[in-house]
Amino acid sequence: MASTSRTRTGRGRGRGRGRGRGSGSSSLPPPPSTLPLIIEEFFIVVYEDPLVKKELPKKFADYLDGQEPAKVYLRAADCGPRLWTVEVLFDGQGRMYLDKGWEKFAIAHGVDFGWFVHFKYEGDDVLTVKV
Repeated sequence: MASTSRTRTGRGRGRGRGRGRGSGSSSLPPPPSTLPLIIEEFFIVVYEDPLVKKELPKKFADYLDGQEPAKVYLRAADCGPRLWTVEVLFDGQGRMYLDKGWEKFAIAHGVDFGWFVHFKYEGDDVLTVKV
């Protein structure tokens, strides 16, 4: 039995796909590299003294680049509408810290070693926190 080889010339199946389907605009979303990066939720693990300033993830600090609020407002997820005012420090190297006011929030909500603290950015410098 002899075998024959055939080369494809690009014609046949698939020919004409994509032609004549509208005005050339695509309904597909833009490639991932052009989508805005929105960091809305993140967590920290308390490995050190829970009452000292806490570093937030760099990606969140990068997200706020150019806005850099002097303070944020923490809302405990399970404690109603009360907002805790916490000063924010930026170290000039892209790192962001919760500073004055964090200690009071941590004490009031029993933050301790080894705990996960979940943050959700609500906009307008408000973070909802689950401890």
